Amino acid sequence: MIAYPAMLDVPVQLIRYVTGLLRTERTARGTRKGSRALTCWRHAVFAIAWFRDHPEIARHGHAFGISQATAYRYLHEAIDVLAGQAPDLHQALRRAAEDGISHLILDGKVFDTDRCRTKTISVQGEQIDAWYAGKTHDFGGNIQALFEPDGFPIWTSDVEPGGVVDIQAARQHVFGAVYPAARTMPVLADPGYQGAGHGVYTPFKQPADGNVLCVDNRAYNALLRALRCLGERGFSLLTQRWKTLQQTTLSPSRLGDIVRAALVLVHFEHRRIT
Repeated sequence: MIAYPAMLDVPVQLIRYVTGLLRTERTARGTRKGSRALTCWRHAVFAIAWFRDHPEIARHGHAFGISQATAYRYLHEAIDVLAGQAPDLHQALRRAAEDGISHLILDGKVFDTDRCRTKTISVQGEQIDAWYAGKTHDFGGNIQALFEPDGFPIWTSDVEPGGVVDIQAARQHVFGAVYPAARTMPVLADPGYQGAGHGVYTPFKQPADGNVLCVDNRAYNALLRALRCLGERGFSLLTQRWKTLQQTTLSPSRLGDIVRAALVLVHFEHRRIT
């Protein structure tokens, strides 16, 4: 076995922040001092290193002197305390309104997950894998997110199976709270949300009969595309910085919490959390 040093490229303030969350959690649980294999500081470094580089969990735990089972337990604890700091949808909308945001961007992404054998019935009445996403041709979970006009993510949803299309997931998690706010803060979305209703603006689809859109509709689509394009960086802020989101090996049911935890890390690094 050969040991080698590695550098964790995150600000020390982030480790201190996560350390404080973990210390509060241990106090709430009544954990006795010195009874854990890792201190709160080492626990925070362990968790952030996993989010940053997505190392194999057994080897990652071994590097910190803990077993695979303990590594999973510590990781889930850190995910939970971070996800608990994420704003809910009503809080995110209220803060956006207070900040004078002109509009929001709604988008969905299917994140890769382990294979899940849960079944569902398709629109054709056939039994299919609920977590298989035709969009990516792989197993995954659908996460909805709202972004500021420059693409900064302000909220992410619970996970839905990958077979659930964007508009279905948005009806489940987004529209109920967004509709009242959309009166003064419209929401821009891609064609996958057509038919969303009041305050959610989507482009006109190209006619299927060989005709073309009229000039006004083409101009509307061009304007909407120009406003939405900056929102494409939103998921990139999460996935490129926190590489564990590029390929997760945890249970699909945990994906929503993992993404929310990464959202909190992004908010902290961009000074949205102090």
